[in-house]
Amino acid sequence: MNFFLETLKVIGLSVYYLLQSLVFLVVPKRKKNVSGEIVLITGAGSGIGRLLSLKFASLGATVVLWDINQEGLKETSQLARKNGAVRVHCYVCDCSKRQDVYRVADQVKKEVGDVSILVNNAGIVTGKSFIDSPDSLVEKTMEVNLMAHFWTYKAFLPAMIASNHGHLVSIASSAGLVGVNRLSDYCASKFAAVGFAESVDLEMRDVGKTGVKTTIVCPYFINTGMFDGCRTIWPTLLPTLEPEYVAEKIITAIRRDQEILVLPRSLSFILAWKNILPVKVRVLFLNYLGVFRVMDSFKGRARKD
Repeated sequence: MNFFLETLKVIGLSVYYLLQSLVFLVVPKRKKNVSGEIVLITGAGSGIGRLLSLKFASLGATVVLWDINQEGLKETSQLARKNGAVRVHCYVCDCSKRQDVYRVADQVKKEVGDVSILVNNAGIVTGKSFIDSPDSLVEKTMEVNLMAHFWTYKAFLPAMIASNHGHLVSIASSAGLVGVNRLSDYCASKFAAVGFAESVDLEMRDVGKTGVKTTIVCPYFINTGMFDGCRTIWPTLLPTLEPEYVAEKIITAIRRDQEILVLPRSLSFILAWKNILPVKVRVLFLNYLGVFRVMDSFKGRARKD
C-alpha cells in the first residue's frame, strides 16, 4: 500500500464529501418512499413512539407496534386506523427480556414478514444520583435502553443483510453524547446505544451492505412527560422540544438516510467543542448551560395505578 497515494485519496474524498454535505444543506436529499415497508417501533404505546407509528402509517407503511403497555398499544392502533392506516399489528413485548424479544420477533416474522425499518425507541429513566440509584433500576435501564437493541438487531438484521435493504434507527439522546448530573445510568445506556449503532453501521459498510442504513437520533429533553420537572435555564439556546416537531424531524432524517440527527441544531455546535476544550473550560460551559442543575426538579412521568 502506497502511503502517499492513500493519503491523497483520503484528502480528495474528504473534500468531496464535505462539499457534498454543504450542497445537501442547501438542496436536501430527495425523500425515499417508505410505502410498503414493514416498520417495527418499540415503545409505540405513547410519546415519540406513538407519533412515529402514526406518521409511518400515514405514509403507507405496515407498522408493527411493540410496547409493554397493552392499553397504550390499543390507543396507538386506534389512532392509526382513524388516520386511514389499515396495516397495523400490535404485540405486547417486554423489551428488557431477551427471550421475550426473540419470541415476539418470531411471531412478527411469521405473521407480518421481515422487518425492513427497525426503530428502537423504548426507553426508561431513573433520574437519581448514582449512589441513590437502586441496583434493580440501573439494571433495568441498561436492559431497556441498550440490551434490547442487541436483541432486536439479532432478530431482524439478518434479513436486511440478506436483501441488502433496511434501516436501523436508534432513538438515543443528547445524554448519549455528554454526561449529565443524576443521569449516570441513563447516560451510560445512551452512550452505549450510540456506540453500538455506529459500530454496526461500520460493519455494514465493511461487508458492502450499503443498502442497510443507520440513523442515530440524539435530542435534548422532549416534552413527553418522561422528563417532567426538568427545566432549561436558557430556553432560547436549548429549548425543551415538542414531540410533534421531533417526530417529524426523525421521519425526515430516516427518509433522507441521514446518519445522525442532533436536536436542536444549536446542540451540535455545543457538542463540537466537547473534545477540543480543556476539561475545566468544558465543565465551566456545562455549568453555564445549566447541565449541573437541570435534573434538580425532575419528577418524571406520573405512574398510573
